[in-house]
Amino acid sequence: MLSWKVIIPFILTGSIWGSTWFVITGQIDGVPAAWSVFYRFALATPALFLVAFLMKRRLLLTRPEHKLAALVGVFQFSGNFLFVYHAELYVTSGIVAMMFGLLMVPNALFGRLFLGERVQSGFMLGSAVAIAGVMFLLVHEWSDNPDAGVIGGNVALGIGLAFVGILAASIANVIQANPTGRGVPMVSLLAWAMLYGTVFDLGFALLTAGPPPFPASTDYWAGIVYLALIGSVITFPLHYNLVREIGAGRTAYNSILTISVAMLISTVFEGYQWTVLTAGGMILAVVGMVLALRSKQSR
Repeated sequence: MLSWKVIIPFILTGSIWGSTWFVITGQIDGVPAAWSVFYRFALATPALFLVAFLMKRRLLLTRPEHKLAALVGVFQFSGNFLFVYHAELYVTSGIVAMMFGLLMVPNALFGRLFLGERVQSGFMLGSAVAIAGVMFLLVHEWSDNPDAGVIGGNVALGIGLAFVGILAASIANVIQANPTGRGVPMVSLLAWAMLYGTVFDLGFALLTAGPPPFPASTDYWAGIVYLALIGSVITFPLHYNLVREIGAGRTAYNSILTISVAMLISTVFEGYQWTVLTAGGMILAVVGMVLALRSKQSR
């Protein structure tokens, strides 16, 4: 755990993923969210295929493996990100990141339902504490928004969109863990899933947002490059190398660093206001996640 080949990837992935939540806000400022999602993965997909090729991973999939990749792509790289991007139209990026820290909860429930994985009582207790903490943050977000009941300032809509995005990501996580998914190199499965998701994103953008826009802002395209190459292609191999080095349970603690970075950036750049309620909620959420992850690790 103290070697540099563990510490550096751990810090990099947590910091990069923590920053992506704020970068997304610049992608939905005057540009339809659906097109920003498509641009991101249209750039990331060939780069991820290149990574899989350089890592000498098998790229030819069987028919059942392609079907699985298509399902993962629709839920992960379409449903998840489309809902997240639209959620950040209404809710502070750090709060959306904090909500996604609870991804372990539907993961555990779906894992129990579809894969027969056992859920420990310690995990349930920690999850309940984390959920209570996030609820404190959401209550503050709601009360701090004077137009909470109006579309355009609808915090409830943003929370709902983020929640559906969490469910989509969780479904993708669980279905890729079936026997078919376990037989495919992870980077190869992600590359094909991203390709299928990108095709779906293109169709969705054309149907819902009309012809593709081409913003003149260099900041916008710099954000696309950052999210696609740094936030997607570079971090995935680092993340899964951590899983291989220290195990999935310890790697999951990375989400705490991700959330901390996201909330720090929201405080500095989005003017997020801390109160006793939000500070207490943040502490409860982090403590609950640690308790839940420790229980999961001891399985």
